[in-house]
Amino acid sequence: MVAQDRKDLLDLNHHPVRVLPAEASRSLLDVAAIDPQETSVNIPVSPSGGFMEIRRLFVGASIAALLTGALLVYAADDPYHLITEIKIGGAGQWDYLSVDSENRRLYVMHSGANVINVIDLDKNTLAGEITETPGVHGFVAVPSLGKGFSSNGRENKSSIVDLKTLKTLSKIDTGGNPDAILYEPKKQEIYTFNGSTANATVYSAATGTVVATIGLGGKPETGVADPSVGRVYVNNEDTSEVKVIDVNTHAVVATWPLAPGSAPTGMAFDAKNHLLFVGCSNSVMVVMDSTNGKIVSTVPAGAGIDAAAFDPGTGLAFVSAGGGGAVTIAKADASGKWAAIQTVQTARGARTMALDPKTHNIYLAAVEYPPAQPAQPAAAGAPAGRGRGASVPDSFKVMVFGTGPAK
Repeated sequence: MVAQDRKDLLDLNHHPVRVLPAEASRSLLDVAAIDPQETSVNIPVSPSGGFMEIRRLFVGASIAALLTGALLVYAADDPYHLITEIKIGGAGQWDYLSVDSENRRLYVMHSGANVINVIDLDKNTLAGEITETPGVHGFVAVPSLGKGFSSNGRENKSSIVDLKTLKTLSKIDTGGNPDAILYEPKKQEIYTFNGSTANATVYSAATGTVVATIGLGGKPETGVADPSVGRVYVNNEDTSEVKVIDVNTHAVVATWPLAPGSAPTGMAFDAKNHLLFVGCSNSVMVVMDSTNGKIVSTVPAGAGIDAAAFDPGTGLAFVSAGGGGAVTIAKADASGKWAAIQTVQTARGARTMALDPKTHNIYLAAVEYPPAQPAQPAAAGAPAGRGRGASVPDSFKVMVFGTGPAK
């Protein structure tokens, strides 16, 4: 089923039929009241009044049951679309986004301005900023402690921040270029995954005391925690592996290859079904069993993947790709095989993403670019560019996608 086409295909006696929501044109009660002797039924399929005819298929309650099921299936897979945009402005460099659903806050790593922009999730407006975060990559809020924790890549430190005042309380020394950051709830510890020193710094979220430095044998990208088994999982970009860390001993206890995925970036976790969703730079989402490292499924996705998310409320997995400006949404079928059900067009360069489990909305940072200009011959001896070009000044923003009405 391709959700972005806003249609479901049902094979009724080998005649494909498109079923769309009838809006207010005709209720299910109307359909249920159809004369059982009728052999031809007109069903409203759009607000503009279009009709579809089903012949010689069902009578009476059978039709009502079919339509009820079809409409419920449609509602479950309602397509994602752009709801609104939140203007931030300023320099365009950014990294991760993270959601504190409990306190209704979105944190945007605005590394070009060396700040974290804080957005009110209910109002879709700026609520403040966290400063003193040079080269910030990531932030994780821990509402139970009233604190948040950032990874500041350009100073090799992690900030501890008061969530109410947004003021920095202290800073902790980390390894080189701390990138992703994770809160592990079983031991109440913070993990920074340090790109240039190929290790993780672990410190107490309560006291700030560093308790371990864990060698990872490669450049770590993103980590997730499973407190039910006392494990942290982190993907290594340059070795295309998942490292498994025991949270009690702070030791790597397993290494799992991601092939056919390579150069992993984003990672998300389904705690109920023990699945890891790993976005890989070769345009694939790898679904891995977190109990044994076996590959469950691979899902083709866009170019330039940099983030992944999983929504436990809907059972949907997401990977965002900046190269193609798209988010791939995947879902498992009854057999447990994962496949893409929608590709959402976002914006050029919109590579990082966060999900709000309360509203099921996803958030992506982006900038605007000027209209494409005809290519000009390069000057003799000029270096070749990467083709991305300069963004429109002061155009930094957050795009909000979901299934609700546009605002």
